[in-house]
Amino acid sequence: MKAVVLGGSVSGLAAGLALSRAGHDVVLVEQDATPLPPDPVEAFYSWDRHGAPQVWHSHAFLARLRNLLRERAPDILEALLAAGATEIRFGENLPPELQPYEPEPADEDLVLLACRRITFEWVLRKQVLALPHVTWHGGVSCSSLVAEPDAASGLPRVTGARVQPTSGAEEVWNADLVVDATGRRSALPEWLREIGAEAPEEEREDCGIFYTSRFYRLRNRERPQGAGALVATDLGYLKYAVFPGDAGIFSVTLAASKEDAPLRRMMQPEFFERALVALPPVRPWIADERAEPVSDVRNIAALQNRRRRFVRDGRPLALGVHAVGDAAVCHNPMYGRGCSLSMVHAWALADVLNEHAEDPFAAALAFDAVTRRELDPWYEAARMSDRDAREVASAQRRGEVSGMDASPTRRRPWTRRPSCVRCSRRASSQP
Repeated sequence: MKAVVLGGSVSGLAAGLALSRAGHDVVLVEQDATPLPPDPVEAFYSWDRHGAPQVWHSHAFLARLRNLLRERAPDILEALLAAGATEIRFGENLPPELQPYEPEPADEDLVLLACRRITFEWVLRKQVLALPHVTWHGGVSCSSLVAEPDAASGLPRVTGARVQPTSGAEEVWNADLVVDATGRRSALPEWLREIGAEAPEEEREDCGIFYTSRFYRLRNRERPQGAGALVATDLGYLKYAVFPGDAGIFSVTLAASKEDAPLRRMMQPEFFERALVALPPVRPWIADERAEPVSDVRNIAALQNRRRRFVRDGRPLALGVHAVGDAAVCHNPMYGRGCSLSMVHAWALADVLNEHAEDPFAAALAFDAVTRRELDPWYEAARMSDRDAREVASAQRRGEVSGMDASPTRRRPWTRRPSCVRCSRRASSQP
């Protein structure tokens, strides 16, 4: 098939990768007119990813993403490692409280990728654009879908997209399939209404937090003595984490309730730095003799958990169009699952299309089933965790609970919301 993929960030690139390797011709459409920089270092300093502000925040790429690449796109994993990404294995650098560590079967699959998001996207775009069945168009936005009635079902069947280049007249690009990978700001519900389809059922809930991040360079590429692979703590009123990246660069992220006016001052560089100095596990990382800041302090707020349903009462809303990643299901990015689940979702779409190549109705139902199985549990977990966090932060502001009383294990039994990496592995259909 010919597929038009709207959005050239991680979700769109993942869809382009999976679909092209399944034998389809892919046209990737990206609104940002941003040519690929020559290398990840230049990308970090000059790549204007206006449409993807999350690239300037902390990322740790989860084991499920790493393992999927290992199995289905090993060349991409090799390119990431060649670009400076490193693997963090479960059991490495554990604190004394978690020693002695005795490996369990399949623990070898619990491997994170330490890599900046900007490097990850640069490598992915470079590799995908080199594929023979992929065409890239930057500086092009989609304004609507093009559809006709499907004779068998009576549903609108998408036959292309109406696009607008930065310079030039509006055009219609015909396609057998349109994939919406435009992320959290997806306009797909409006596009569906315009072609006579019902709007998707949608539910959303505020995450209740803001978070703020900054990148630093290790002067000698040496971590603080005794520092673990990751530093992450939830104090209830404040969450913080240190994320090692590539090229000797790491990032620090702080998150708190958006209702906490004093802590919102951390979005300003002066107070961000004062907060880091006040956190003993973070202080050694940002000491002047060890590291220097190499980015501004970047902030994100107004975050929501949101889920859309594109099948109602056993019937798709439209044929020939699918939403992947955040365009379908998105949740609090603080949990670090967005890129991993986008990649899982994209490969699942390619598998569904191969299984139902001649039946778009069956493909829509099958993709909805995959979405419910693979993305919904993490959406529910994020929503539950955010509710807990809002309750605890509110109680702390009222002086009703201390940081120790706010720990997740005291708030709710682990069987309701597994936080252990092993429990998360068992709750998933894949490592």
